[in-house]
Amino acid sequence: MIYLDHNATTPLHPRALAAMEPFLRECWGNPSSPYRFGSEARAAVELARARIAGAIGSEPAEILFCASGTEADNLAVRGVACALRSCGKHLVTSAIEHQAVWNTCRALEAEGHRVTYLPVSPDGVVDLEALEASLGAETVLVTIMHASNETGVVQPVEEIAAIARRRGILFHTDAVQTAGKLPVQLAALGADLVSFSGHKLYGPKGVAALYVRAGTPLVPVMTGGTQERGLRAGTENVAAIVGFAEAAAVAFAEAAAEGRRLAALRDRFEAEVVAAVAGVRISGARAPRVPNTSSLSFAGADGESIVLGLDLAGICVSTGSACSTGDAAPSHVLLAMGLSAHEAQGSIRVSLGRDTRQADIDATVRALAETVARLRHISSVRGETG
Repeated sequence: MIYLDHNATTPLHPRALAAMEPFLRECWGNPSSPYRFGSEARAAVELARARIAGAIGSEPAEILFCASGTEADNLAVRGVACALRSCGKHLVTSAIEHQAVWNTCRALEAEGHRVTYLPVSPDGVVDLEALEASLGAETVLVTIMHASNETGVVQPVEEIAAIARRRGILFHTDAVQTAGKLPVQLAALGADLVSFSGHKLYGPKGVAALYVRAGTPLVPVMTGGTQERGLRAGTENVAAIVGFAEAAAVAFAEAAAEGRRLAALRDRFEAEVVAAVAGVRISGARAPRVPNTSSLSFAGADGESIVLGLDLAGICVSTGSACSTGDAAPSHVLLAMGLSAHEAQGSIRVSLGRDTRQADIDATVRALAETVARLRHISSVRGETG
C-alpha cells in the first residue's frame, strides 16, 4: 500500500507508541484521584502539557487538552462567542474553513450571532482588505485557519492577527494542518487561541490541544467536572496525551528538514503529473503551501472515481477533507476559489508523509495517468452513445 492521505490522519510514530504503553498497561490511574496511583497519571499529563507548551512557545497553563481538533475549534469559537455575548455578536471567518469552524459558525448564526465569511483569491488566500472592512464595534472574534486541509494553502495569519489586535478583537487559528509541517511558534503567529490535533502529526487519535493566551475570555462548551481548569470536563486520556506530546516533540524538531524533503517530492510529483496527464489544474499552486499537500483537478474525470481507481492499485488518496466523506456536494473550499462545481468534483488531494519516497511518487503518477485515461475513455463512450 502507498499511503498518500496524511492530511486525513498519520500513522502512530513508534516513539509515541512506546511512550504510551506504560500508561495503558501499568499506570492507568485517574489523574484526578488524590492517591499516588492517580498522582502519577497527573504528573504525566502535566509533563506532556509542559512539553507541548515548550514546543510552541507558550506557558503550560495556556494549554488545554481535549479529544479532537473539532472540539478544540468548537471550544475556541463558541467559547469566545458565548463569553463575549454582551460585548457583541459578530464573528469573522473565511469561506474556506474546515467544517469544525464552518459549521460551528453556522450554528452560532442560528442562535442569533452574525458571521461574515471572507472571500479568497483564486489561489485560496484570504482577502485582507475585506477583513479590514468587515470589522466593527460588534466584532468579538476572527477565526481563520493557518492552512487549508484541502489545498495546503497557508494564510497570512501574522497579518490577520495584527489587524485583529489593532482593533482589540480576539483571533483564533486552526493550526491542525500546519503543526509539525511548519515551524509553528506562537510568538510569530500572534493568535489568542490556536488549535492542534494529535493524529495529524503522528500521535494518537482522540487527543488534541487548544492554546488559550492567558487572560482570554472563554467559557466551556461542555459542562461537568473541573478538569482542564474547568474549561474541558471529563477524565483526561492520559496515554493519548503522553503520546501526543512525544509525537509533537519529534514533529516540531524535524519540521524544517522534513518540510524541505516533502516540498521537493511534492513539486516533482506535480511536475510529473502535468507532464503525464493533460487537463490538470493544481489549486493554490502560486500561493504559499504546506510542503506535503497537492490539490489537483482533472478535466473529464470524477474525483471519487479517481480515488477508487487508485485504491484498486493500492494507493490511498482522497477527494478532500476526511470529515466530509460521503457528502456528494462539491467542496466549498474549491468553489470559493473559483472552480466550477464540475472542476471541484474532478479534484483529488494528495498529501505526503514521513514514509513517502520517490518510488511512491513514480508509482502514483503511473497509476494516476492510467486511471484518468480510463475514466475519460468511459466518459467519452457514454457521451457518444447518449
